Amino acid sequence: MPDPSGAAREPAGAPTSWRIPLPHTNAAVPIARALIRTALADIDAPADSDTAELLTAELVANAVEHTAADQPIELVVELLDSGCQVEVHDRSPLPPGDLGTPEPDSEPDPWQEHGRGLLLIRTLSSACGHRPTAHGKAVWFTLPARPPLPEFPQASRP
Repeated sequence: MPDPSGAAREPAGAPTSWRIPLPHTNAAVPIARALIRTALADIDAPADSDTAELLTAELVANAVEHTAADQPIELVVELLDSGCQVEVHDRSPLPPGDLGTPEPDSEPDPWQEHGRGLLLIRTLSSACGHRPTAHGKAVWFTLPARPPLPEFPQASRP
């Protein structure tokens, strides 16, 4: 992938990954969506890029909304043999909310504007969570590799 944003790409033979600084504004969300789609397409990643794009947008939007405006945000994308992992790093040590299995009465209200992002991440990813980093936290999700599409024999024509 070309490196117009200063993203670091690992040398050949190493795990393929990118670390991309994002602006701490709402503009980070469409930038992150475009970056994840481009990164996964560029390497012909085995993970579903539509789902990766949606979940990345949710993580970045949460980081922008819930951290101080003067703090950096970073997108980290790693291609795994089993799919891909996406992380969003920010400087807040506070956990992002419940990424585990929610209690039965704690589902978000579908009529509210907020509260569905973590539900989407829990539901659509194969794993998700958060971990402390040296400067804050990383919130992450993994997506499994898509199974290959079956190949159907060409029908012979008379």
